[in-house]
Amino acid sequence: MKTLHRFVLKTFFGPFILNFALVMFILLMQFLWKWVDALVGKGLEWTVIAELIFYIAVGLMPLALPLAMLLSTLMAMGNMGENNETLALKAAGVSLIQIMAPIFYAGTIITIGAFFLSNNVVPYTNLKAYSLLFDVQQKRPELQIKEGVFYNGIPGFSLKIGEKDEKTNLLKRLIIYNHSSGMGNTEVTIADSGYMKVTSDQRYLIVTLYSGNIYQDVTDNTSPNAYELKPFRSTSFSKQQVTVPLDNLKLDRSSEGLLKDNERMQNLGQLKIMRDTTAIKRDGLVRSFVLNIIHSGYFRKSRELDSTLKEKDLNKFKTFKFDSVYKSFDTENRMRVVEAALSSAKSTQMSVVSNSFELSGLTERINRIDVERHKKFTLSLAALLFFFIGAPLGAIIRKGGFGMPIVVSVLFFIVYYIISITGEKFAREGVWSIVSGTWFSTFILLAAGIFLSYKATHESQIMSMDAYTNFVKNIFKRKK
Repeated sequence: MKTLHRFVLKTFFGPFILNFALVMFILLMQFLWKWVDALVGKGLEWTVIAELIFYIAVGLMPLALPLAMLLSTLMAMGNMGENNETLALKAAGVSLIQIMAPIFYAGTIITIGAFFLSNNVVPYTNLKAYSLLFDVQQKRPELQIKEGVFYNGIPGFSLKIGEKDEKTNLLKRLIIYNHSSGMGNTEVTIADSGYMKVTSDQRYLIVTLYSGNIYQDVTDNTSPNAYELKPFRSTSFSKQQVTVPLDNLKLDRSSEGLLKDNERMQNLGQLKIMRDTTAIKRDGLVRSFVLNIIHSGYFRKSRELDSTLKEKDLNKFKTFKFDSVYKSFDTENRMRVVEAALSSAKSTQMSVVSNSFELSGLTERINRIDVERHKKFTLSLAALLFFFIGAPLGAIIRKGGFGMPIVVSVLFFIVYYIISITGEKFAREGVWSIVSGTWFSTFILLAAGIFLSYKATHESQIMSMDAYTNFVKNIFKRKK
């Protein structure tokens, strides 16, 4: 390795490691801020929290690498330009392309590593992370009860609270529906206030209620109309205690099979199999729907139709003169014909509506799978493309440190992220094609990288305020 290469790589990898750690920390804090309500106050062991954070961190690496690459290349080339090291190397006959070459090779290796993570590691860690997060959410369900919203996380019960005091844990205006009997809403409890707590063995939820009423339907199974004939019973209380058995307070690891069919939990090979299976199912639905409409909605002689279609001789069908036949009927038969036609049309319409929902759902799933397949390439390639933006931009700005580079990098990344998620959304909804939606942001990055690289190699002053000031002054001079 040449001395120049060692020097450039040393200048690059220092900021890269620091920026990567900083970006990972920010992304992890964003995740924890989003899920803090589901994690705090559930008595989880630190090993469970550490395991969850580890899985999430691995899943965030492909997203953190492009931004770290942009920041580090901009800082490395900016520091070299600010310290006149780039100028000295150019004076020694080293071109800017030769200076950036070691960083390009390092960026290529990082891009390959990002693709390996996205395709082989991230699907596994996503499955582990979200399965564990699902299990954590099921632990201590009473902590997830929100004000003014019915909560159905406790088996056999549905409850709503009007207000919750976070300091005293006092619940106000409680409504509890008891479904444990399996006969519907046969018992309703309304209370002015109350408390909830879990027993020390974490097997029961104790609900203490104050100043309320219990409304219960009195039913039996002696006759089919027993439910309609029996009245309900009302009981008032000043204090009432309800014991609810809870079987999911302990953190039991659920089967990962519940989430394995999600496209984010699969690699390219698994996504291809899932896509082919879904496409076969959709095509089968379309064929079945078309044949059903043709045979039952428009043509009654299905055998004649099938043989004619196979022979591809549509001339065998004779033109049916409906108007002349219809006029030959009397009024009663005309009404029958109209009623039969309306019935057939309504039946066909209902069939179209019912099948369209399932068909659109399968199409949307295929689009999501295709978007996820392309994302494994685009997100990995973004790390290399950000090199073509950060390196020439740093050579033009000639400013190092965390000031200007961070501002420019964050602006570029925000624009890229907005364009990326917009294109993916349009692709999933079928507004754009899959290739256009998923690769649109990549094409934008490529165009920006080519433009900045050209300007950097030709000593452009696009980031110099003096250049723009002189340009405006020259315009006014020409007018005078």
